[in-house]
This record gives sequence, C-alpha cells and structure tokens, in this order.
Amino acid sequence: MEALAEYALDIATEYGATYADVRIIQSESQNIQTKNNSVSGFQESGSYGLGVRTLLGGWGFSSTKDLTKPGIERAVRLAIETARASATCRQSPVTLLPEPPHKATWKSPCEVDPFTVSVEKKITTLLDAAKVMLAVPGITLATGELTFIREEKFFASSEGSRIKQEFIRSGCWIQANATNDDDQQRRSWPQQYGQQELAGWEMVEKWDLVGNAQKIAEEAVALLSAPQCPQGEMDLILDSSQLALQIHESCGHPTELDRALRWEINFAGYSFLTPEKLHNLKYGSTIVNLVADATAPGALGSFGYDDDGVAAQRVFLVKDGTFSGYLSSRETGNEIGLTRSGGMMRAESWHYTPIIRMTNISLVPGSAGKLADIIANTESGIFMETNKSWSIDGRRYNFQFSTEIGWEIKNGKLGRMLKNPSYSGITPQFWNSCDAIGGAEEYVHWGLPNCGKGQPCQLMWTGHGASPARFRKTQVGIARSK
Repeated sequence: MEALAEYALDIATEYGATYADVRIIQSESQNIQTKNNSVSGFQESGSYGLGVRTLLGGWGFSSTKDLTKPGIERAVRLAIETARASATCRQSPVTLLPEPPHKATWKSPCEVDPFTVSVEKKITTLLDAAKVMLAVPGITLATGELTFIREEKFFASSEGSRIKQEFIRSGCWIQANATNDDDQQRRSWPQQYGQQELAGWEMVEKWDLVGNAQKIAEEAVALLSAPQCPQGEMDLILDSSQLALQIHESCGHPTELDRALRWEINFAGYSFLTPEKLHNLKYGSTIVNLVADATAPGALGSFGYDDDGVAAQRVFLVKDGTFSGYLSSRETGNEIGLTRSGGMMRAESWHYTPIIRMTNISLVPGSAGKLADIIANTESGIFMETNKSWSIDGRRYNFQFSTEIGWEIKNGKLGRMLKNPSYSGITPQFWNSCDAIGGAEEYVHWGLPNCGKGQPCQLMWTGHGASPARFRKTQVGIARSK
C-alpha cells in the first residue's frame, strides 16, 4: 500500500497539485441472514482500491481499482483535470486549516476476530434464537442477521502524513413479528437496525441473542391485544436506543457544518443551526451536553484519524444547553474562524470522496441514576422503547418518531403496555424540556451503520452514546391505528 500511495503523490506533485492525499483501502465483509428456521441470505465480498484528492485552486477526486502504475497515473491525472476545472467555478481558492503531519498506526479493539469464528457457529446462533421466538404462540416470523467487516486503510498526504488504520466492525440483530386477524406488531433486539460496534465476536456474545429472544417474542404477541397509546401532552421517558436516533436526527445532522453553510443539501436537507446561532442559541436545558467524540473505545463512529488526516477528537456540540460547536473539516472550519478542524471528514470507501460525517454524537450522562430511578420520580407519563419509524423536516427542526412499544407510567411505576406510541416536537423546544438524564450505569454506545448523506449517496457508520432521559410536556400520540 505504502509504495502505491507514494507513487500517486509523486505524480500529483509532478502535475502541479498544491495539496494531495491518497487513501488505499482493502476490505472484506460477511453477512448472514435467517428467516424462521432457514438461512435466507449469505454474502461474502471484498474490495481493494485507491482514491486520490488533488487541490489546484479547486478540488479534484478520482479513484481506481487498477493498482498498476499506469492505472494509478490515469486516476491522478483525472483528479488533476477535475481540480483545474472546479477552480474556474469557485469565487475564492480552497484554504485548509493547519494540521501537523502524522505518522501513526491505529487499530480498533477486538478480542475475538469474527472471521476466525466458523460459519456454522454463526448460523446456529441465529437459528437457535429463531427457534426460541417461534416457540411463542402468535409469532409468525422470526428473522436475524449477523454482519462482520474488516477494513485496512493507508492514508498519505503531500504534507507528510502516513497513517495506517485497521477497523473490525461486528453487528447482530433479531426480530420477532406477531400477527392476528386485526393487527401485526414487532419487537427487535438490541434495537431497530441491530447493534454494530468496533469489536469482534465478543459483542455478539455480549448481546445474547438467544437469551433475549423469548422476551421480545412475548412482547410482540402481547402488543397485539395492548391498548393504543393515549394522545395528548405528557411527560415522556425514552430508552437509550431511541434517544440515540433522536440525537442522530436532531443534533447530528444539523451540526454538520457543510449543511449549516448550505454547501450540502442533498438527500437530507440543510440545517436550522446556522452560524449566527453558534454560542447564542439555547439548544437545550442546562443539563444537556452533546459531544462528537471519535475517541470513544469500541463505539462505531470512532477512529484514529479522519480522511483529512486529522487526529480524532472530542468536540462539544452543545455545552450546558448552549449550541457550541459543529462537525467540521479543514476546509469548512476555516469559513467560520476555527483554528483547527474537528476531524469529521470520512468516505464510505476508496471510490468516494470524503465529506463531513458524524462520529459518535452522544449525550453526556447526567445525575438521574438508572431508568428505574427516573420512572420512580415521574408521577405520570409514557415510557417508549426501540424506534419503529421517524420523520424530520429538511432543516432538522420539526420531527415525529414512533417506537415499537410503550408503557404507561402512574405514580412512579410502569403500568399498561401500549402499542403504536409516537411523539413529536420541535428540536430546541424538545431538548429544552429535558429535565432528567440517566447516569453512566445504563449508558450505551449505540451503533448506526447506515446513515445516508450526499449525492451519490454514501452510507456511513456512526455512533450515539446515551442513557435514558425524561422530557416534560411532550406531544404524544398514536403512530398507527387499526
């Protein structure tokens, strides 16, 4: 990898690039899916290629899987030609914030390499969970999935950075579906899209798919006869996995600086968090602290260095309730007077150019203790768990979420199970209503592997740490009636 990257940089410099960087990425993946008592999908794939960015007043990018010298030279020349062309469309040249050159090696944590675990063991894990779910009367469909990805990346820049990184990502998921003549309901574990982490096979064992299969199956069946969620304004407690998606949509995306500057509005719109609101907007109550933390061990959005060659950091986005930071890059940070990039540039693979992406956008734990403590201190309200659907406008301002299950809270205790619960709100009003955040005891780094952004769309793996939290006087309703 190193020799190929050096050759590409030499060609870029020879053709006049004022800056260039090269990413060479080799990856392998395995995905196993089950449906009831059968394997419904099995896929193994690999990828190996090079992406090169060049700067000559404007940006140019090209990529190739032809890693011969002629193939690399063609890719670099195309990136140079694109950079020259894009410079003619700019009002001012690109200026990058300074970053010292890094010579480093970084690896994600992994106790048991998932690619050394037999396919038979993986399939047996999923089918054993399906067997437990299907044994519950009323379950009509039991599904499961395991995903494993290994990625080796070498980054080299004309400024002198030479960075090797290795990532192992593992994911697991099961779901129980119940149906009768009038309704259908589902329950998922560990969350709607499953859980992914920078970890090995040990994370599958930690989430214990078989051990949790009966509980979610019984809940799915019970939801068929459960009453609908009541409607009105009431106190709302969210479990940490639902809160993770809330953070993703109403904090992560709107703090992307390219959206705030309206450089990027494809796929998911722009942002209400425009630059004049920085350090001025009361985004949430004083107990709300949100960080972008790429250094969190094992969290899905962690890394050693981003695709600008910037070292991983922990950046406050909201501090003591005040909007205080963006997800930034070396280019965008310069536009708002930052002295250093926040290190949030990433690309899905070697054949995509890097764009600003979320790292681990997380709610700092509070002092409200465990979920049971928050419930015990709530006179009445609704507890909702596990996302089912979501909708948010193009500014990330007005939103609506529904969850798979809810419970009524009365006199500090959980009461009736409720089906089809939903809640809605306006982002700053919602976060300003937050008056209790759970402690570190139940803090989880949830992984979201399929965040889409850009055109052509790039999928990215992001993380969201959260503990359960309470929001006062929230609009609650029914997501779907009979």
